[in-house]
Amino acid sequence: MNKKVVIITGANSGIGKEASLKFALEGHVVIMACRNIEKSRPIQENIRSLSKNNHIFLEELDVSSHQSIYLFCENFKKKFSTLDILINNAAYFNHGEKYRLSEDAIEIAFATNVVGPFLLIKLLLDHLKRADNPKILNASSNVIKHFFSPKKTLDLENLEGITTRNYKYNVYHRYRNSKLAFLMLSFKLSEVFEESGVNINSLQINGAKMSRDTIRKFKFGWRIIAFIQNIYFPKPEVIARNYAELCLSEKFNGVTGKLFNSKLETMKVGNATIALKDIWGDVYYPSYADRKDIREKVFTICSKLTENYN
Repeated sequence: MNKKVVIITGANSGIGKEASLKFALEGHVVIMACRNIEKSRPIQENIRSLSKNNHIFLEELDVSSHQSIYLFCENFKKKFSTLDILINNAAYFNHGEKYRLSEDAIEIAFATNVVGPFLLIKLLLDHLKRADNPKILNASSNVIKHFFSPKKTLDLENLEGITTRNYKYNVYHRYRNSKLAFLMLSFKLSEVFEESGVNINSLQINGAKMSRDTIRKFKFGWRIIAFIQNIYFPKPEVIARNYAELCLSEKFNGVTGKLFNSKLETMKVGNATIALKDIWGDVYYPSYADRKDIREKVFTICSKLTENYN
């Protein structure tokens, strides 16, 4: 077996934890990139025990922080000469939170879900290029379906503080905004990396069963919704298997710039006349995501916000 070096962000819970276990069981080298080391240590030890794989490493990483990303990458480069797989699984969504900025003065959801992964890719790109078949997999979300509405557009004007008059902050809106921006960034990066051999794809996630500890953090109303959603959501290990299939299966070698659904089928761009049943299915994504001018704008914003790190 060709042992891969794999980085998984947000690896101490949910899908990230199950993905770490899946790759560990396959015998690969797994770097669990987690914000809270103390909380993550027992998870790391459990994965080592279950997989009988001692090549499971835990490293501190706060994806909302440029300095944390830089230090993580510097530490990784001292220990490894190549990187085969990077899975950007970590995401930020905090029910009921008011507008706030990251330590780099970027709106927190956009900082964590878009700019952070961009910087991580940027700093690890040379190590990815050294691998035989390098792959980046980004976690997308079905919340982008809201952009089938012609009234919905990406808000890229309130990322470094509120600049729009009468702006009303909504956590859910910022989350879906960041997730569509991340998908569009992935499409753009697949073009940028076309000659490098680095493949980058996204997986649309329609939700995953949440732990009771996670649900307890929600406000009462959201807690009720979460319990109902859990009835229908797949277990995290189901999605983790999709991560592994997309990253390890030979049939996806050379495939880049795609958005996959839960069946690992390539999703298609929808048009203005798409039926309602198809909007809420898993075959089409909004045509807005194919706007090359907006993709370029997201890429330019991320480049500018990370220009101090090379």
